[in-house]
Order: sequence, then structure tokens, then C-alpha cells
Amino acid sequence: MPALIGPVSIHNVSGGTVHFGDSLNVSPKSTAKTFLGAGGANTGVFIATGSGISGTNVLDTKLLDQPMTGNK
Repeated sequence: MPALIGPVSIHNVSGGTVHFGDSLNVSPKSTAKTFLGAGGANTGVFIATGSGISGTNVLDTKLLDQPMTGNK
């Protein structure tokens, strides 16, 4: 459903999607794969992570996870 919005000021978009109003299809324009162990993506001022033994499985048997063919 269309909506009226006031003035919008976007200073920086680094990745992600900015979307206003109706859309038929919103699809990614880039893909990436990241392998992180326990507590590997924690952010903050003070982080205390107790993970004991951590193992990250990086063996990926899939050929394609997010195909980009035809995604223009």
C-alpha cells in the first residue's frame, strides 16, 4: 500500500537494502560466506566469552548457496 513520507536524508549505505513503499522483489546484489567460531562475531566494549573447546566446520558440500544468476 503506498504511503506518503516526509523528507528523507540518507548519508551512507554500505551494503544492505534501503526500501520505501511497495516492491515486487527485493533480492541481494552480492553474497558472501563467513566461518566464525564460538564468540567470533561478538561486538561490544567488554566481552567475556567462555566457550571451552570450539571447532568450526568449514567443509561445505553444497555447490551453490545463493546463486546470483539473473539477479541484476
